[in-house]
Amino acid sequence: MAEQQQFYILLGNLMSPDNNIRKQSEETYDSIPGGNKITFLLQAIRDVSVAEEVRQMAAVLLRRLLSSAFEEVFPGLTVEMQMAIKTELLTAISHETSPNIRKKVCDIAAELSRNLIDDDGNNQWPEVLKFLFDSVNSDNVGLREAALHIFWNFPGIFGNQQQHYLDVIKRMLVQCMQDQANPQIQMLASRAAASFVLANEGNAVLLKHFSDLLPGILQSVNDSCYQGDDSVLKSLVEIADTAPKYLRPNLEATLQLCLRLCADTNLSNMQRQLSLEVIVTLSETAAAMLRKHQALVAQIPQMLAMMVDLEEDDEWAQADELEDDDFDSNAVAGESALDRIACGLGGKIILPIIKQHIMQMLQNPDWKYRHAGLMALSAIGEGCHQQMETILNEIVCVVLRFCADPHPRVRYAACNAIGQMATDFAPTFQKKFHDKVIVALLETMKDQGHPRVQAHAAAALINFTEDCPKSLLVPYLDSLVQHLCAIMQAKLQELIQKGTKLVLEQVVTSIASVADTAEEKFVPYYDLFMPSLKNIVESAVQKELRLLRGKTIECISLIGLAVGKEKFMLDAAAVMQLLLKTQTDFSDLEDDDPQTSYMISAWARMCKILGKEFQQYLPVVMGPLMRTASIKPEVALLDTQDMESISEDDGWEFVNLGDQQSFGIKTAGLEEKATACQMLVCYAKELKEGFVEYAEDVAKLMVPLLKFYFHDDILLLQTLAAAESMPLLLECAQVGGPQYLSGMWKFMSDPLIKSIGTEPDSDVLSEIMHSFAKCIELMGDGCLEPAQFEELGGILKGKLEEHFKNQRLRQDKREDEDYDEQVEETLQDEDENDVYILTKVSDILHSIFSSHKENVLIWFEQLLPLIIELLVTERPWADRQWGLCIFDDVVEHCSPSSFKYADYFLGPMLQSLIDPVPEVRQAAAYGVGVMAQYGGANYCKFCKEAMPRLVGVIQAPDSRSKENVNATENCISAVGKVVRFQPEWVNVNEVLPHWLSWLPLKEDKEEAVHTFDFLCDLIENNNPIILGPDNANLPKIFLIIADGVASESIKCEDACSKRLANVIRQVQVSAGLWTQCVSTLNETQQKAIQDLLNTA
Repeated sequence: MAEQQQFYILLGNLMSPDNNIRKQSEETYDSIPGGNKITFLLQAIRDVSVAEEVRQMAAVLLRRLLSSAFEEVFPGLTVEMQMAIKTELLTAISHETSPNIRKKVCDIAAELSRNLIDDDGNNQWPEVLKFLFDSVNSDNVGLREAALHIFWNFPGIFGNQQQHYLDVIKRMLVQCMQDQANPQIQMLASRAAASFVLANEGNAVLLKHFSDLLPGILQSVNDSCYQGDDSVLKSLVEIADTAPKYLRPNLEATLQLCLRLCADTNLSNMQRQLSLEVIVTLSETAAAMLRKHQALVAQIPQMLAMMVDLEEDDEWAQADELEDDDFDSNAVAGESALDRIACGLGGKIILPIIKQHIMQMLQNPDWKYRHAGLMALSAIGEGCHQQMETILNEIVCVVLRFCADPHPRVRYAACNAIGQMATDFAPTFQKKFHDKVIVALLETMKDQGHPRVQAHAAAALINFTEDCPKSLLVPYLDSLVQHLCAIMQAKLQELIQKGTKLVLEQVVTSIASVADTAEEKFVPYYDLFMPSLKNIVESAVQKELRLLRGKTIECISLIGLAVGKEKFMLDAAAVMQLLLKTQTDFSDLEDDDPQTSYMISAWARMCKILGKEFQQYLPVVMGPLMRTASIKPEVALLDTQDMESISEDDGWEFVNLGDQQSFGIKTAGLEEKATACQMLVCYAKELKEGFVEYAEDVAKLMVPLLKFYFHDDILLLQTLAAAESMPLLLECAQVGGPQYLSGMWKFMSDPLIKSIGTEPDSDVLSEIMHSFAKCIELMGDGCLEPAQFEELGGILKGKLEEHFKNQRLRQDKREDEDYDEQVEETLQDEDENDVYILTKVSDILHSIFSSHKENVLIWFEQLLPLIIELLVTERPWADRQWGLCIFDDVVEHCSPSSFKYADYFLGPMLQSLIDPVPEVRQAAAYGVGVMAQYGGANYCKFCKEAMPRLVGVIQAPDSRSKENVNATENCISAVGKVVRFQPEWVNVNEVLPHWLSWLPLKEDKEEAVHTFDFLCDLIENNNPIILGPDNANLPKIFLIIADGVASESIKCEDACSKRLANVIRQVQVSAGLWTQCVSTLNETQQKAIQDLLNTA
């Protein structure tokens, strides 16, 4: 008894506001054995003499214990003890008088049930099922609530008996949803029904069987909203997200209900926004289904009405701090919804509906409507991109008028629309409207009386210049610089006199953006800005000027990068000292100090400017950089109950793992961490062996980041940086010697392989696969252990199988009743993603074949059936292209052994030479070339058979068109390789004149080197066919060489460039011959010949 009393005190202390008491109590609680904890906690829950908050705490702790440590605690208890716990829980539910405690005990029962379903789906607690049936039929409302609460919490409670009890479950839910006398039972039953639907979202037959429950759920959504409860509405949002097709039979009723609730100003903002969220979510998860209800979709402009819900604020335009958007406000919610619904349903549906509403709003005398109309134009740009592009001229003319609107918030919204369109429609927007937009923004930036508008005009200018082609911006540089310089000087005075800084912060970034785009053209303006910028960094040391200081540091480094080392070197030493001083004076920067990320990026730019000279600064730079890159995010596995106490506003993001479980991550500091990781990649890339001292520590930091947690934009950036760093770190490590290099590879190879198997994001996955392939090429033969080969083979096989499976699923979607042309666009995007992963599978195989040669063919045979499947005639052309590319590599790197697979690929390769798709022809032609060069005698007959088809492709009328030229050049190269390496199988004297007439190759640089190399062989051997009688072909050869240099097919680093230069020098000896050859060349070609002589 004394122990139990001590435990009650401990429970009280666990809730203490005193951190020390609470921490000490947590340590004491953690030290209690699991079995004892359960006994103490159960006793506390059942003891009515104890304060309710202590009993509630005990219930929460018991649920958490079963959720997080079930396997460690429960199975070790005696059977009698386990039975006693089950009985005690059901007894507690039956007799508990406090609704809050009963609810929490129900959560414990649900958690225990979840853990007592075995691997075969048997519920090892059959008594709980009997309890459910008895309770749901009880006259006691509390017991009926308890049964529904348990079922809501764990809808899989019936395990493998679910099918057997399906009708009973349905009757139970219907009966409770019709309980008019007890609204709380109706609501709980609706939530339980929704939970059951969500738990079975993949079972189409079950969803159909339960579809007649949906009207009851919708009625409950309506009723509960007017009783101040939005829990059923939240369940409807979840259904729209996870099981949207369940709503199909009652989609019209669902949409009408949500539109009506959204429009009802008597409801709370949250309820109205949740109603809108149902529609918006459906536009993302079931767009095609929604597009069929165009009459209802036409009512969507209700979002615009929400966007007008703005407050009058006389101080708004004078604010010097940019407060975060009020994400709870209807205006922000409406704007976000409009953006998402435009992306979901597409511009074809949305733009015609919404355009007329926006135009009407823009003519409204009330500023709020004009503001909302302009913000709506900003919101729909991404989703309506294609349709808006055709009327962009009309839209821009309208928006620019509002830069001179009498109300500052409307002018602000106009700047917002311009900035957004500059991003959404770049570079078309810049090319078409540069004259009007730059003038309008510079004029708006003069608005000294409204700094918030001034700052936003500067922000829009940043958006405009970021994606503006350099040639368009240069003519405006004088005007831009004049305005920016004047505003900067005026705002520097304001900073000194009044302490205001908002506009100055934006103008500094505008200057940086202009310099970044103008590059070397900014040199004449460098001295106008640099002294003032350095002065800001030196003097703006107060805490409230941290952001200004950070942005100025960014500006200086971007200007330095733009103007180049020669101009910047005069200030480089002083700037480096300023940065070093910042690093040391502010060594204890707070976690949220904005200077940190600006400093990190600035150091990396300085590294790019200074190159190897930057190495001396690494000891100062790397400490803070590594600390930032090492930030460990706070993560937690939470159940639904715990999530309710943590808000996403606290910086947490969640991903639902199912079974009432969520994975949470606190995102504070992660953006800085991602930036730091990207900068480490920059140092490794720029400094190479100069970075070796840090390579090991960076590898230890980066390799764990390859592990997938869950989708988040910032986490993806970290993983991308980690993947990109792997081959760069190996390059750095090469100077450490073979043993050091091998150790580093051993550390990173297993995680790299595993991440290829587990990474779900296609962009990140492709980068990981690309990096892995580069690592294999760098490490060479023998770099993979047999177990790694086995694991990699299984993963690549899985990727290929997934590729075929995804194609089948897309075909199924094309036969779905909701299929339309917008669905087809989505499917094509998915297909492109899939094909891109297929190219990375090909990259990995290429790296393995090129480094391990014939030794890997036995390993490769596990993939062979799938690669052969890619070549089937009926498959999409991209499959056939990459199937051929893989066999091209097999031939190139694994001959003569490759011939044992010839029956699988020779027929498709020959047929593919005349394929209508140029990419397929190119892959086949390259294959013929490598067979001639590397395949040996086995492939002679095939090469001879391929020649007429190669010639046919080359001589086709449109063979040099943009889409065909690469395939044609591969055919020309292949003909050259057959003549060069298999001359006995072709009539060389007949083929060579044709081959010469097809030169030079201008597009495929790799194949151009092969052809010029062969041309050099033939010239150096005085081949009479190539040189012609009395060297009559030399002018033609000069023309070929000149065009090759002019098109950059020949580069000074290519071995053949010296040989070609020697050919030209030999001709120079004969004045007459030289004149004859040069006279046929135009000015560009003559310059190309001279460049070759000067550099080779």
